[in-house]
Amino acid sequence: HIVGRVTRGMEVVDAIAGRFVRALSQAVGPKGMVYAYEPDEIVKTHPEAVAGLTKIVADPAYANVKQLTAPINAANLPKGLDAVFIRQNYHDLYDKFMGPADVPGFNKQVFAALKPGGVYVILDHADAAGTGLTGTETRHRIEEARVKTDVLAAGFKLDGESQILANPADDHSKMVFNPAIRGKTDQFLLRFRKPK
Repeated sequence: HIVGRVTRGMEVVDAIAGRFVRALSQAVGPKGMVYAYEPDEIVKTHPEAVAGLTKIVADPAYANVKQLTAPINAANLPKGLDAVFIRQNYHDLYDKFMGPADVPGFNKQVFAALKPGGVYVILDHADAAGTGLTGTETRHRIEEARVKTDVLAAGFKLDGESQILANPADDHSKMVFNPAIRGKTDQFLLRFRKPK
């Protein structure tokens, strides 16, 4: 399985937390922990996302979820994590509202937080080959090759990739929220591992 097997007792981070929180909470069980990390920059610009997360954390059914907030460049993630997930938001690290973030620094923070053998899983909207970072603000996309270059530079090894969410009919020209493509974008799913 591309995301790695999330099992009972694991400690994981959902970075720029969202739709993964509930599923991760159930997967790790009562002895595990999900850290729902919301960067201060998201708290400031997208309060509605934070409000939804606050409701989850307040629900006794999700007692194993802890909300974390901190600046993206000083995330202060817990140490000894089994996994860090970032869903459809890696491209946002390059956007103006995020600072933009120190992306190499953020990836090094993730590397430091993971225990040896831990995984960093990134799902995002694909941009066309050769586009690099040109679509992060306008189309909310990023070139897969750029993500690989970024993360490998932090010391990770590419450990798996999946085309399960690929859509060859998406020509990458539309913003991901365009009704013609929303929910049907070409996406990549990558798993990186911290060497043991």
